[in-house]
Amino acid sequence: MTTADQGSDDANDVGTRLKAVRLMRNISQRELAKRTGVTHSSLSLIEQGKVSPSVSSLKKILDGIPMTVGEFFTLDLQNTDQIFFSPDELQDVGSGNLSLKLVGYNRKNRAMSFIVETYPPGVDTGHDMMAYHGEEAGVVIEGEIEITIGAQHRLLKAGDSYYFSTTQPHRFRNISDQPCRIVSCSTPAKHF
Repeated sequence: MTTADQGSDDANDVGTRLKAVRLMRNISQRELAKRTGVTHSSLSLIEQGKVSPSVSSLKKILDGIPMTVGEFFTLDLQNTDQIFFSPDELQDVGSGNLSLKLVGYNRKNRAMSFIVETYPPGVDTGHDMMAYHGEEAGVVIEGEIEITIGAQHRLLKAGDSYYFSTTQPHRFRNISDQPCRIVSCSTPAKHF
C-alpha cells in the first residue's frame, strides 16, 4: 500500500467504492479485516482515500467480500432508478373509481407490483373474476373488503391480510359504506 497524494482521485474512488461495496454486503470493517488479515486501520485509511492499496492488497481485500477485481470496478453503484416516492409521485393505474397507486411505476426491470389500493363504497375489480400467473399478498389498512378466491370468499377488515396464487380466479369488492385501503404486492410485475 502506498500513501495517496492529496489530490489523488484514484485513491478516493477505490476507497469510496470499497466502502460502498462493503456496506452493500453488510460487512463491518472489523469483520472484513478478520476475513482478510488486513488491519482494521489499513481498511479505514483506504476507505478514507488516505492510502491507495496495491493490486495484490485490493485482491486480498476483495477475496474477503468475496468479489473479483473486475466485478469491483464494473459494479454499478450509481443506481439511477428513483428510490423514494411522495404520495403525489405514485402513478394511478386504476380505472373508474378504483384507485391503484403503483409504487415505482417508472422503474426499469421492475420485478413486482407494489400498490396502494383504494376501493370507495360499492367499487369492485369487475364482475368477471381475474386470473394470471403469479402471486399476490396484501393487508387491509382501512375499512373492509370482500375477497373471493376460487370457491372461497371472506370479508377482511383493517389488519387482516391475504396471500394467494393469482392463477386462482379472484375478485375484490367493497360491500360496505366506507372506503377501503389495501397495500398489496404481486409478482411478476404487472406492466400497466
